[in-house]
Amino acid sequence: MYKKSVLNNGLRIITVSQQSTRAITVLVLVKTGSKYEDKETNGISHFLEHMFFKGTKFRPSPIAVAETLDKVGGVYNAFTGEEYTGYFAKVESSKFELALDWVSDIFLNSTLPEKEIKKERGVIVEEINMLRDHPMSYLQVLWQELLYGDQPAGWNIAGTKENVMKMTRKRLFDYRNSQYTSSNTIICVAGKINSKEAVKSVRKSFAKISKGVSLKKPKVLESQNSPNFLLHHKKTDQTHLCLGVRAYNMFHLARYPTVLLARILGGMMSSRMFVELREKLGLCYYISTSVDANPDTGFLVTQAGVDNKNVEKAISAILKEYEKIFSEEISVIELKKAKDNIKGKMALSLEPSDNLASFYGVQELLEEKTLTPEEIFEMIDKVSTKDILKLAKEIFVPEKLNLALIGPFEDKKKIQKLLKL
Repeated sequence: MYKKSVLNNGLRIITVSQQSTRAITVLVLVKTGSKYEDKETNGISHFLEHMFFKGTKFRPSPIAVAETLDKVGGVYNAFTGEEYTGYFAKVESSKFELALDWVSDIFLNSTLPEKEIKKERGVIVEEINMLRDHPMSYLQVLWQELLYGDQPAGWNIAGTKENVMKMTRKRLFDYRNSQYTSSNTIICVAGKINSKEAVKSVRKSFAKISKGVSLKKPKVLESQNSPNFLLHHKKTDQTHLCLGVRAYNMFHLARYPTVLLARILGGMMSSRMFVELREKLGLCYYISTSVDANPDTGFLVTQAGVDNKNVEKAISAILKEYEKIFSEEISVIELKKAKDNIKGKMALSLEPSDNLASFYGVQELLEEKTLTPEEIFEMIDKVSTKDILKLAKEIFVPEKLNLALIGPFEDKKKIQKLLKL
């Protein structure tokens, strides 16, 4: 049910017909994010995303922008990441043209009013403050900083407070004109649609999108010869930690074994980390292992929150699970459970039209090719227990270990000594 169309100006349109739903999602993805920024503009992708809700030529105020879809019960939002920025509207299927008009309007016609820029500086500074006050979330910013340091891949997507307060209308316009081009953009429409008619409508709505050559992101530099540790001192009742290793990007052959490895370690309530640290040792309420694979970076990480007095015990227990999995081949039964879990979760996650749009759109944007769920399932099924063991031996080595920690600690030497396999 998935179809791809490419217009003469390079704009790609993805349509995914899903007749079992009553919803339609219109999603616009632009291949630009914090990895495309420099020191002075760090945070500009995120700032621009905010400004698209502040008024257009046809909807001149934030209220006018918001009310359009509020009046029909639509769901709408935007997001900024390292690799891309997205804008979407999800509505009841009869309101498709309204949703498309709204998305194309904020995308093409936002006026970026000076008075709203001044106000939004304060809003984004408070967003940064909120993030810093939420250890579970801020820890992920520190994790990226630990892995990649002072380069775009290691910077906060929201930018620095100093950059935010200096953001100008001209800089925002220049960035939009550079990055928001036809060849750098994908429109994805998913849900109860007629694909042929949807393409016609999108072609008409985005006829005025600009052409041009967009900025390319700098290459990510990675170098690590020994375990790395980042400690953020904060008076907390609970210590939050990320403990993991560098892994592989999305184009590497080990992509699917890495996903399965993470699921086995800490991606289920019956996973190894959950059973050992929560059920057996009672060390934490939350713990999970996840994998992140981008076009040029990748890692596997376990995140947990533990009592301050149990930090060393928790770190040792996580490392013990890493050691176990590279010391002995897992069973066929455990691997099958992980495979079936991934396939089941994916099948359920792709029922909503917004997730369906993102699934196909992001693949096309970042990989320039698209696999169906069934094709992905085939790749997953090909992974063997020996593949998992080989991967674990490759990535779980001392020189790839990294630990980011938020808690009431001053001396990091004692904790740092634990980082060994």
